[in-house]
Amino acid sequence: MTATKRPTDKPKRSAGRLLLLIVWTTVKILFIPVLCVAALIAGLAIGYVVLGKQQWSDVFDWNTWRHMYDLVFASGD
Repeated sequence: MTATKRPTDKPKRSAGRLLLLIVWTTVKILFIPVLCVAALIAGLAIGYVVLGKQQWSDVFDWNTWRHMYDLVFASGD
């Protein structure tokens, strides 16, 4: 009985397939953080409009969020 020889070197991947693998891995890694940031922005916007009864256009104004930050973290002198 003789042993059959198996090829030891793996077949090389093409450049396109390797690029696809890199892109897919990057998408998998970044999916959850991007989803969390999107949920945070949506929650802030819905809370501001529904609970705060403010205008939708004010949600995207930087001064609105600066004012809220100042209210929350104001020193109580």
